[in-house]
Amino acid sequence: MTSLLNTIDTPLQLRQLESKQLLALAEELRAFLIDSVAKTGGHLASNLGVVELTIALHYVFNTPDDRLVWDVGHQTYPHKILTGRREAMQSLRKTKGIAGFPRRSESEYDTFGTGHSSTSISAALGMAVAAQKTGSERRAIAIIGDGAMTAGMAFEGLNNAGSMNANLLVILNDNDMSISNNVGALNNYLTKLLSSRFYNTVRSSGKKVLSTMPHMMEFAKRAEEHVKGMVLPGTLFEEFGFNYIGPIDGHNIDTLIDTLENIKKLKGPQFLHIVTQKGKGFEPAEVNPNKFHGIGKFDPYSGDVVSSSAKKTYTQVFGDWLVDMADQDDRLVGITPAMCDGSSLNTFASKYPERYFDVGIAEQHALTFAAGLACDGLKPVVAIYSTFLQRAYDQLIHDVALQNLPVLLAIDRAGLVGADGPTHAGSFDLSFLRCIPNIVIMAPSDENECRQMLYTGFQYNGVSAVRYPRGSGTGVNIQKEMLAIPIGTAEIKRYSSKTNTKEKIAILSFGSMLSASLKAGEKLDATVVNMRFVKPIDQSIIEKLAHDHTFIVTVEENSLMGGAGSAVLEALQAIQNQNNTHIKTLCLGLPDQFIEHGDHETMLADCGLDAVGISNAIAKLIT
Repeated sequence: MTSLLNTIDTPLQLRQLESKQLLALAEELRAFLIDSVAKTGGHLASNLGVVELTIALHYVFNTPDDRLVWDVGHQTYPHKILTGRREAMQSLRKTKGIAGFPRRSESEYDTFGTGHSSTSISAALGMAVAAQKTGSERRAIAIIGDGAMTAGMAFEGLNNAGSMNANLLVILNDNDMSISNNVGALNNYLTKLLSSRFYNTVRSSGKKVLSTMPHMMEFAKRAEEHVKGMVLPGTLFEEFGFNYIGPIDGHNIDTLIDTLENIKKLKGPQFLHIVTQKGKGFEPAEVNPNKFHGIGKFDPYSGDVVSSSAKKTYTQVFGDWLVDMADQDDRLVGITPAMCDGSSLNTFASKYPERYFDVGIAEQHALTFAAGLACDGLKPVVAIYSTFLQRAYDQLIHDVALQNLPVLLAIDRAGLVGADGPTHAGSFDLSFLRCIPNIVIMAPSDENECRQMLYTGFQYNGVSAVRYPRGSGTGVNIQKEMLAIPIGTAEIKRYSSKTNTKEKIAILSFGSMLSASLKAGEKLDATVVNMRFVKPIDQSIIEKLAHDHTFIVTVEENSLMGGAGSAVLEALQAIQNQNNTHIKTLCLGLPDQFIEHGDHETMLADCGLDAVGISNAIAKLIT
C-alpha cells in the first residue's frame, strides 16, 4: 500500500487529498514521528498532541501565504514534516541539521522563530495588522499551548488584539484540560453552529437592528452571553474582544476542518479553543507526558530510554541540595516558572508541597513573587534557566537587587546547551548580571562546588546567583556536609614551575571551563586558577598574578562582551595604572554571534574553548 505521507512534500500536495484520506495520513504522521524522535531524541509528547491540528491547518489555510505562528516552538515537528523536511528529520537538533524549533532561515513556512513561549499572539497580531495595512487578504493564526497561556505576555497580546479589527485567529491548544474539559459530540455541534456564517450573519444583523433600541440591545446581549455561558467557557476571551469558539476535540479532523473553514470566512479577532492529549497515540507518552516532553533516544515500542549517563547532572545536584537545605531551614521556599522536571524540583515538591511554588510560564512574576516572600522573612530559591531569566531582567534589578533582598537564583543551562540551540543557550547571564549592584555571582567548576556555592548563596544576606551548565560535570564525589565559601575568593589549582616571569602564563578559569583549562595548563606549564566568583572578583589574586606573570588569559562559557573576562580586564586596568606595569592579556569565550545547535563538545571546540583551542590561542599570544 502506497504511503500517503511519502507523497506530501508541500502543503499544496496535502490540500489535493480528499478529506477522507486525512485520518490515515494522521496515523502515518504519528507513527513516523515516534520512529524519528526515537532515533534523534527531542520533544515528543507535545508534537504527538498536534498531529491532527497541524494537518487541518495546512489543509484549510493557504500556507505559507497565510501565516502560522507556533507557540511554543517545540510542537512544530509535524509542521516540519509536512513542509518539505520529512527526510531532514534524521538530522533534527544535530550539527548542521534542522532545528527543534521554528526558524525563519530554515523554511518559508516558519513565519516566526519561537523558542521561548507566549509570543505568538503578539507576533501574529503584528502580521495581521501588516496584512490590513498592505491590503492583503492573508490570515494570521497564532497556535498557543503547552502552558504558554499562563504568561503575562499572552494576555498583553490578547488585550491589544481585542481592541483592533485585524483578522487574527488565536488557537488555544489546551493539552492539560486547564481551562475546560467540556468536549463531546454536543459541544462539537454547538461549535460548528457558533462558527458558521449563518450564526454570525444573524448575530451581526441583529446587532444593527437592535442598536436603535438600546434597552433591547442590552437585553439581547445578556441573553446571548447567558446562553453561550451555559455551554462555553469563553466569557474571558469574549471580554477581551474576541469571538470565542470551542472547546472542540483537537483530534477530530473533520470537526477541526469544518470549524476552521467557517472561521476563515469571519472577520476580526477569533479565538478557537481546542482540547488535545499530550502524547496522543503513544501509550508511554500518554501515561507520562512529562518524561516525553524532552526525551533522549528511546525504544519506539517500550518507550525505554536507550542510554543515560551514570554521573549526576548539575540539575540533580541542585535538586538534592534543595531538599537537604529545606530539611535544615524551614524558611526555604522553592520557586519555578513551569520547569519542575527540568529544574529537578520533583522531590522537593513532593516532600514540601506547601513550600513549593510553580508560578507557570511567568518569569517576571516569579522574581517579584520571590521578592515579596523575602521581604517578610522567607528565603526564596528561584530555579530558572539562564535563557528564561532574561525575561525577568527588570524585576531582578528593580524588585530584588535594588532592595537588596535575600533571593538565591539557581541558574540552570548556563553556557551552550547543545541540541536546543541559540534560543535556549545561556550565553549572556554573566554579562547582564555583572553590571547589577548588590549581586554575588558564582560559577562552579564541578558538581561538589556547585552544592557548596548553593549553600553559600543561601546563607548570604542579599541577592546571589549560582550559574551552572546543562548535563553532568567531571563526576567528582559530592560531600554531604555543606560549607560556605568565603565570598569573592578564588583558588589556585596549578602553579607554573617556570622561574622567568616573562614566560609565565596564568589561566583564569570561570566555572565549567576549569577541566579544559587545566589540560591546557599542563601542556603549557601555566598557572591555572579556579576563579569561582565573577562578582565580586578576587582582586588580590589578580594582583598577585600580575606581579609575577606576564600573560593572563581568561576562559569562560559566556559571551566575551561584558563577561567575566571583562571583569578581569577592569581589575588589571586599575593595577596597571597604579604600578605602571604592562600585562599581556587574552580573553577567551563565546563569540559575538548566536551559535547554532549541535553536539555540545563540538560547539565548544568550534569556539576554541576545548583544551586544544585554549592551548593554541595562548601559543599565538606568547609567540
